[in-house]
Amino acid sequence: MSRGLAGAWVALGPLLWTCGLALEGGMLYPRESPSRERKDLDGLWTFRADFSDGRRQGFEQQWYRAPLRESGPTLDMPVPSSFNDVGQDRQLRSFVGWVWYEREATLPRRWSQDPGTRVVLRIGSAHYYAIVWVNGVHVAEHEGGHLPFEADISKLVQSGPLSSCRITLAINNTLTPHTLPPGTIVYKTDASKYPKGYFVQNTYFDFFNYAGLHRPVLLYTTPTTYIDDITVTTGVDQDTGLVDYQIFVQGSEHFQLEVYLLDEEGKVVAQGTGSQGRLQVPNVHLWWPYLMHEHPAYLYSLEVRLTAQMAAGPVSDFYTLPVGIRTVAVTERQFLINGKPFYFHGVNKHEDADIRGKGFDWPLLVKDFNLLRWLGANAFRTSHYPYAEEVMQLCDRYGIVVIDESPGVGIMLVQSYSNVSLQHHLEVMGELVRRDKNHPSVVMWSVANEPTSFLKPAAYYFKTLIAHTKALDPSRPVTFVTNSNYEADLGAPYVDVICVNSYYSWYHDYGHMEVIQLQLATEFENWYRTYQKPIIQSEYGAETIAGFHQDPPLMFSEEYQKGLLEQYHLVLDQKRKEYVVGELIWNFADFMTDQSPQRVVGNRKGIFTRQRQPKAAAFLLRERYWKLANETGHHRSAAKSQCLENSPFAL
Repeated sequence: MSRGLAGAWVALGPLLWTCGLALEGGMLYPRESPSRERKDLDGLWTFRADFSDGRRQGFEQQWYRAPLRESGPTLDMPVPSSFNDVGQDRQLRSFVGWVWYEREATLPRRWSQDPGTRVVLRIGSAHYYAIVWVNGVHVAEHEGGHLPFEADISKLVQSGPLSSCRITLAINNTLTPHTLPPGTIVYKTDASKYPKGYFVQNTYFDFFNYAGLHRPVLLYTTPTTYIDDITVTTGVDQDTGLVDYQIFVQGSEHFQLEVYLLDEEGKVVAQGTGSQGRLQVPNVHLWWPYLMHEHPAYLYSLEVRLTAQMAAGPVSDFYTLPVGIRTVAVTERQFLINGKPFYFHGVNKHEDADIRGKGFDWPLLVKDFNLLRWLGANAFRTSHYPYAEEVMQLCDRYGIVVIDESPGVGIMLVQSYSNVSLQHHLEVMGELVRRDKNHPSVVMWSVANEPTSFLKPAAYYFKTLIAHTKALDPSRPVTFVTNSNYEADLGAPYVDVICVNSYYSWYHDYGHMEVIQLQLATEFENWYRTYQKPIIQSEYGAETIAGFHQDPPLMFSEEYQKGLLEQYHLVLDQKRKEYVVGELIWNFADFMTDQSPQRVVGNRKGIFTRQRQPKAAAFLLRERYWKLANETGHHRSAAKSQCLENSPFAL
């Protein structure tokens, strides 16, 4: 069943690639190769916030035309990081408006003198709207805070004797009804309470609106004729793996392409030529999720070699793409990976930590993955925005399955369903699919979280958005995460999997855990009877202050969080035998939010603290997740040797 569906998707792939729905240009992750170099620009940047009343002083005085220090006082700002928490300035922590970053970069001589070298500036993410100048010349603008963008700056850095360039970014974190996520600016006009021009940023989501350069910024090179993009879809025919590829080249129409697929030992197992084709891999090693197989997360390497004859002589470009061969399919009651039922037992996360905010940090990332594997988690959702590319790469390597979510969180207002909003949302999904389409760990797209999908315009909005996403990538199912009533939800008819958030005995009937089983079972039954689609419990949980203890359990104690989870698990254990295909706890770790009387220095629903220390619920979930994994019987020896052998926590 899954093989036929996977085969249909593979066959559709090349057709959809040419439909014109995708964005122009590729967004391959910058990797070094014999033809490519990269120069990381992480470290200290010069920084200045524009505190002028209209936040326009930087543009009026054209701060980008000269070194930023000449415009006034500046700060040192680490990149990547959020700017909010690294200083002691209360005004900067809650700042809304334009901030300015600057960095001088010294280039290798061959970059600035070789006309056959293409130099590209890549920004991993800039939250939320960014404008970029190089040596005072405008080179790029980008809307959206969680996806990469690039600018070819070759002409600027190769036009004179300079061996360095000055990179300036202006970034605005203001959210409006048409941004993703949406928000509103509210001006307080009562002169007896607020000073003139006073305003606040209102948001409709429960995490802090950190801002700045959150991910790596770098320069990289390619030849002037280069591999621009690669799209891979995979399938299986008995013991043979199928890798369909399409390669896009820029800079010349006259070139040759050679394609080699290498196994983990570096042996060539298949090869081809041309810009598109199919590779057949006998005795294939499939990419399996963590704990689902003795050898999970098997990755091949797709080596692409480009040669072109130019007027100045021959040109070569090389790019290597990790490839995991696997299939994904959905039935009325099951989610299948490689034709076998897969049950999501995992977490929802946030890119969030002390001081760095949403800034990318390798030690934190590795710690989180070690905790995931200790926990026995096999999946997470990128709530509520795309995560860093390096996160997705680790998921591929470790076999952690991903529900890849767009920043469509807080879509509450009618204005946020306008054509302007929809057009931007379509573009964001295009950018997300373009970036993450080749990751085997990504098994489903989520276009939104908890929208007001009962509003009348939601029907057209989500029908269009989901159809667009399916056209961009017919190889994966599409969903959004709902907390609407099953009878009122106008977007649910268009999803492949029902993802439902619920907080019984927390946000209502609080303190009464005895009603959870009845209410949860009723909700599952209503959703399944209506749609006949598999269901994921995509959020559930309770706020807990680490070290608070009450018996009998009271809200905010560790005992209450643990007891609430146990009540959910009783129902999940019944329904996973029928049509429930997953459970994702909210949340992996405590995280920062806006200040409110309901939040004690952030959201405390984590099973780990913000410093990644376990609460009692972490041990409960670990016992449960390993029990669920052991039911498959495929993984045991491999899983133990990977992360639990010689561990004092071994089961």
